[in-house]
Amino acid sequence: MAVRTTWNVAHTCGHEVTHDLSNRPADKRAGFARWLAAKDCTDCWKAARDGDSASKEEWLAAKRAEEQQAAKDWAQQFEMPPLEGPERALDWGERSRHQLVTAAYTALTVEGSWDEADWAVLEEKIRTVTRAGWWIDQRDAEGTDLPELLDAATDEDRGTENPFR
Repeated sequence: MAVRTTWNVAHTCGHEVTHDLSNRPADKRAGFARWLAAKDCTDCWKAARDGDSASKEEWLAAKRAEEQQAAKDWAQQFEMPPLEGPERALDWGERSRHQLVTAAYTALTVEGSWDEADWAVLEEKIRTVTRAGWWIDQRDAEGTDLPELLDAATDEDRGTENPFR
């Protein structure tokens, strides 16, 4: 006699659902059905997940606002030039620049062998890259890579004081 492939499972949410477990090895079906019984059914699980998305969105919005304020405060404190690019990329670019530059400072100066004079030279290079998209593209880079990345930046990534360029 073959091991059955369909199981009627009474989920913890109170719903009973027939599950086709034919895609599982025969010796794993009973254990999987037992595991399913300890969970909400798919519909209830999705409803709970979707209902919780509002709080996740609120949390993410609050976190982004906090990061954005920190980036703006940092840019003002260190006299960083405003970034250029599409309106929707500016905030993201500012956050990315702030995170990468502070990670670089920590890695190179605080934990590394650079002194403040070395950092001052790099900081001037940082000020020249004003394209928000460039900073967004570098968002996953290691802080120690920043000097090399800045050397690789093109003229299109660098700002100009001439507004008629």
